[in-house]
Amino acid sequence: MTGQRRTIARVLSEASDHPDAEELHARASRLDPRISIATVYRTVKLLEEAGLLEKRDFGDGRARFEDSQRAHHDHLIDMDTGHVIEFCDPEIEALQERIARRLGYRLLGHRLELYGEPLEPKSDPPD
Repeated sequence: MTGQRRTIARVLSEASDHPDAEELHARASRLDPRISIATVYRTVKLLEEAGLLEKRDFGDGRARFEDSQRAHHDHLIDMDTGHVIEFCDPEIEALQERIARRLGYRLLGHRLELYGEPLEPKSDPPD
């Protein structure tokens, strides 16, 4: 693995959000200005093929990425802002297991993405 690819992998492993390729490029470029957007695209493709990275589509037209080695979690996407909230709910996990068993399956994995908007509108800051 080249130094530039190591830098991109490091940026991905340190990300607490779900960056797209352009965000990855911006972050990696701060560490190594020689990294091109093409190198970012090639690197995420290689990492995805190796099973180290997962591509996500949260309905905003941008492919986003996250480390596939992270602990299991689900996503709630704020449709107003695009903000992605990670969560894990034991009740949801148990329900999915029960549903799979009831249908005659052993659950091997799942992805859950919820899309919503805030119940309360965000207030504008006072002038």
